[in-house]
Amino acid sequence: MSEHFTGAVVLSTNISPVGPGQPRTGIHKTPHESIEVFEPGPHYGAGSGVRGDLVGNSKHHGGAQKAVYAYSREELDHWAQALGRELPNGYFGENLTTQGIDLERLLINQQLAIGEALLEVSIPRSPCRTFAVHMDERGWVRRFTEHGRCGIYLRVIEPGTIRPGDQIELIGRPGHEVDMLTTFAAAMGDDAASERVVAAACLPEMYHQRHVDRLAARAPRA
Repeated sequence: MSEHFTGAVVLSTNISPVGPGQPRTGIHKTPHESIEVFEPGPHYGAGSGVRGDLVGNSKHHGGAQKAVYAYSREELDHWAQALGRELPNGYFGENLTTQGIDLERLLINQQLAIGEALLEVSIPRSPCRTFAVHMDERGWVRRFTEHGRCGIYLRVIEPGTIRPGDQIELIGRPGHEVDMLTTFAAAMGDDAASERVVAAACLPEMYHQRHVDRLAARAPRA
């Protein structure tokens, strides 16, 4: 089973090149004519799933669950209007700037065929100090969190090349109803959202266990 969204495309493919003179953070991404995605090692230190893309903080970024990051042009436009400044494609550190698809309403583990690659919705982004410094906006982490639209991290199921203009096709459907919007809320401390995430058992074990442990710690003692 597959599903096409009319107009759902990759608008821009972006990387932060690895090399002398480049910033030490991978958030400074600029458009390139294509990207090649692959499955890195399982852990954060394994690097990006986009060939030639810098991961500055290997303690918290990279690895199979954070192989590729996607953010929508629609959300960039929202923030451009709210902040009164231009936000070019790639500015939020995304490898894929998309158009015509509500990324945060995609279900966890939904598969996406894009170009030559097959990707799978993985885990939410957690806004960090690097992101805040990059944006240079007062209270940025709080504002981004409250808006609730975090983009999506993707794992790579089948490697391949992705180019601007490639259509985005949904393949199959996970056996639950937990979307990225709910999962981000859970990651940011919403207990009701965490309960839904735990009940669906849709996250990788490490992330699933974080919610189990947090809910257990907050449960009233008998």
